[in-house]
Amino acid sequence: MLTLGVVLFGWSAYLYESYPDTEQISLTVISEKPDGRCTVRWQDPYHDGGRRRETAYQCDPDRSALLKPTHSILGTDNGWESGFMFTEGRHKGDLEPSLDETDPYGLSDALVLIGLALIATGLIGGNIRASIRLAGVRPKTVARARKLYEAADQVARDYAQACDAVRVTWNALHREQIDTKLSAVPVARLFKKASVGRAMQEVEAAGARTARDVLDAGVRGLEHMGMDRNLAEHAHAAARRLADDIEATLSVRVGPADLGPHSVALLVALQVLLEAGAEARQTARTGEELAGELERALAEAEPASGYLSMLRAGREQRESARSAVTELRSLIAIAEQDELPARFAQTSVDLLRAPDDQHLGLSARADFERRTSQYYGLLSQVVDPEDALAGHSPNGTTRGTTVFGRLIEIFDHRAPGVIQPP
Repeated sequence: MLTLGVVLFGWSAYLYESYPDTEQISLTVISEKPDGRCTVRWQDPYHDGGRRRETAYQCDPDRSALLKPTHSILGTDNGWESGFMFTEGRHKGDLEPSLDETDPYGLSDALVLIGLALIATGLIGGNIRASIRLAGVRPKTVARARKLYEAADQVARDYAQACDAVRVTWNALHREQIDTKLSAVPVARLFKKASVGRAMQEVEAAGARTARDVLDAGVRGLEHMGMDRNLAEHAHAAARRLADDIEATLSVRVGPADLGPHSVALLVALQVLLEAGAEARQTARTGEELAGELERALAEAEPASGYLSMLRAGREQRESARSAVTELRSLIAIAEQDELPARFAQTSVDLLRAPDDQHLGLSARADFERRTSQYYGLLSQVVDPEDALAGHSPNGTTRGTTVFGRLIEIFDHRAPGVIQPP
């Protein structure tokens, strides 16, 4: 409706501007009939030096009788009337035709009135409708909820990153110990038949001297070294079985006297979690749960984040947005009451502390000596304790003892009665 009103208003302005200018002049009425049809004369200043012209005209039959030819006060047989003469355009000097049914100014005035009425109706009705649509727009609430979501999601990701660091270093340490033992097994021990001795000499001469080398080379690599296909498959399968057996029975050493780079890295990663405190895990879990709830509510409340988005939203989306805003307010109030934003921020800072690279983990090594049981308890929580306690290796073979039980056995001689299996 508002658009239609603006169009009509513009049309009126166009008609008004496009119609030629006119000038009001006096007309001499030569003859006139009772219905007002008359013949008039006027002077055309734009042609032939101001010649006089005559034409049919529609006079006003209700004007004073003194202005008509039969009762003229001018002392002649002519009457008087006023009219308009074009002063520009191709009809310059002509009278504006009063007998023409098309009145551009009258049409322009009518269009203006109709257009203004439509514009007023559109503005009033549109504002009422817009106010109804915009009810529930809460950009500040949505912004606060987004900030809380970012903090909650950040602390959950920071804790996950710290746990991943422990898992990565643990796997590296575990793999390093397995590789060390495999590197100590000569190739000859992978075979029971003495008839393969010559082949073994050729393979060893080619560079595959240990079970680790056999696993690294693979069946195709062993063939390239001079071993036939069947013997290569047998050697590789035997090396794989040996690796599985070692993994199932290996006691990974993190001894205080022989801490290697992977061991130090594991202790440093565990120390970060220990220094963050026992509350860090619960805070991260709370942040993860809260982030999930906020993410869902924020997706529904998206139209309420701005006036334009609310205007573009459908009816169901607006209703969902209003309900979501109410839910966001509740979540924000509960989080602020429990001081969760401050806890999230502090926990993130604690989890992102850089390792002491300058002293090569001396702090972590000393702390490990002081509270060994806590390190192993935390390690059991981080490195998938269900799989470890079930006694199954990642490749499906059953282990004789759990990962953490084998680790703890190493330190029983140093801290008897203190370390308990997790």
